[in-house]
Amino acid sequence: MEVTLRRFDLSDVDAMMAWASDPEAAAYCRWEPYDSTEPLLAFIRDTVLPHPWFRAVCLAGDSRPVGAVSLAPTADACRGELEYVLARAHWGKGVATAATKRALTTVFGEVKGLERVETLVDVDNPASQRVLEKAGFRREGLLRRHY
Repeated sequence: MEVTLRRFDLSDVDAMMAWASDPEAAAYCRWEPYDSTEPLLAFIRDTVLPHPWFRAVCLAGDSRPVGAVSLAPTADACRGELEYVLARAHWGKGVATAATKRALTTVFGEVKGLERVETLVDVDNPASQRVLEKAGFRREGLLRRHY
């Protein structure tokens, strides 16, 4: 599976609703599903566009986003936290793994001083755990009652 990553644009709001409004896609995210495009458009404008590394996941040959991947800065400038979400129609097809691998190869070249990428995954989300394993992550611990 080949994917591309690009910056989001305000015109991506309708494509983004495919996962942002889906309770199953949002189940392990830190946000509640959106019920209309207006607040999602505000999120894109106020959070996504100014974010230092927030990318749309697109299938090769198609510029429409099917998901998102971001690297959030941490208190330690040499570390970043990777997060991703994917429209349910693309689950189980290798898209999340390909996007995670692409993000990892890209962020180290684009984020100055970055030495380590880490991510948190819910213990009840084995599919996401597998994505991260296939992308080269190693489980380093269990954070009880973290979120």
